Amino acid sequence: MKYIGRFIAASIIALGTFALPAHAETYDIVITNGRVVDPETGLDAVRSLGITDGKIMVVSESALDGARTIDATGRVVSPGFIDMHAHGQDILSARMQALDGVTTGLELEAGMMPISNYYDRAAEEGRPINYGASVNWAHARIATFLDIEPEDDVEWFFEAFAKTNWQEEVATPEQLEKIEAYVEKGLDEGGLGVGILIGYAPGTGHKEFFAVNKLAAERGVPTFTHARYLSMLEPKSSFEGLAEVVTAAAGTGAHTHIVHLNSMSLRDIELIAPMIRKAQDQGLKVTTEAYPYGAGSTGIGAAMFRGDRWRERVGGVDASSFDVGGKRLTEEELKYYQTEKPETQTVIHFLELDDPKDRAFLDMSVLFPGGVIASDGGNWLVDGKMVDQNTWPVPENAWSHPRSAGTYSRFLRSYVREGGEVSLLDAITRLSYGPAKIMQDAVPQMKLKGRIQKGADADIVIFDLDRVADKATYAKPAQASVGFDYVLVNGVVLVDGGEMQTDVLPGKPVRNAVK
Repeated sequence: MKYIGRFIAASIIALGTFALPAHAETYDIVITNGRVVDPETGLDAVRSLGITDGKIMVVSESALDGARTIDATGRVVSPGFIDMHAHGQDILSARMQALDGVTTGLELEAGMMPISNYYDRAAEEGRPINYGASVNWAHARIATFLDIEPEDDVEWFFEAFAKTNWQEEVATPEQLEKIEAYVEKGLDEGGLGVGILIGYAPGTGHKEFFAVNKLAAERGVPTFTHARYLSMLEPKSSFEGLAEVVTAAAGTGAHTHIVHLNSMSLRDIELIAPMIRKAQDQGLKVTTEAYPYGAGSTGIGAAMFRGDRWRERVGGVDASSFDVGGKRLTEEELKYYQTEKPETQTVIHFLELDDPKDRAFLDMSVLFPGGVIASDGGNWLVDGKMVDQNTWPVPENAWSHPRSAGTYSRFLRSYVREGGEVSLLDAITRLSYGPAKIMQDAVPQMKLKGRIQKGADADIVIFDLDRVADKATYAKPAQASVGFDYVLVNGVVLVDGGEMQTDVLPGKPVRNAVK
């Protein structure tokens, strides 16, 4: 036996290639034995991945050699989730999202302005996940009407609620020219499209809305619209507001993206969904997103919560429908916040999900054919002030809408594992490949995201489908999701064994190629 052993060893040394074939490669990271899901190709099978220099180098049925090996047995290996509606554009918010499987967080509904300041600051500070933003039309309007310089700061935006002219007045030709110039400049600086918060400025002229969509169409970028009206009543209904978005797509050729279809539609989704679907069937480029919650979040002084019959318009709400800091409000408290502190962020409960009818309304938005999941998540606050972004973990008493922590795990838990409404492949399409596909014509970088393929960016999540779950609640939102064992961003392990690695900031900018 000793002779045979020496003979085999000698043969291996002599032949060399028998032990290590000439074409073999050692990768930076190898992920083995996982259930690899790639929606674009339809792959759903056990495979191994080889990752080097931030890219997926190989998807293999064979064993691979790596400097580090991650055993994904019994786990799903998915392209990282892409959030098209991530308001929390700081380190802390991004870390909470990473623990929910997000590897790219884009601020598209509102956007940023100035765009160059936003990208420069993020690059200087570093980000855990990939980041990017559209051009903030509302900031352009505020700057124009108030004759001030725009700031890429959410608090600056909410403070502007105290002034109503930018929300209620039609722009003069000179003002519109200035607004468009701001938007053009943002696109020249790499903005990913135009975010149109017209629901916060419902007095804006229809011609202005059309003009901004026309500008976007000419530049080959999408618009991301928070529709003009939030109402069950005619006129000025949610139906009318969303019809305006469809009309803009038809009249300008723009790709119009409807944000948070669930909250904008209220209980009229049965009328709105077929309208959008018919528009798509006729070739209009209209896309949608939704989040799996029955409550939204915004500034308590927003225009949608003012005016004649506003309570009836938004579905018959009262003060108890509003939540500030985890506490439902009284009528006296609601009046105080709206008059004295209109910038205060609040959760507003539009649908009550213990009611089967309301749950069915939500499902129609969340499961809209071709729609994607987007969080609309925000920053983390303590006593109304943003928590320092370098804090970790999130303080237990910090407040945000629970979607800021749990959107993606909630969708997987509720709609895939428990409800079985969608397959895993369809779910990953909605969470990852779908957003990339929506963006990729305007932003070529996105062609390398949302995929588990050779040459794709190594933005990858490894999760246990039997265990993945959201923990954040309205009362205690500062609870990270569970079940995401590993999250890789550009080939760097950000979440390792379920633990956040605070010593790495591997996020990179997603930026429009100037046309």
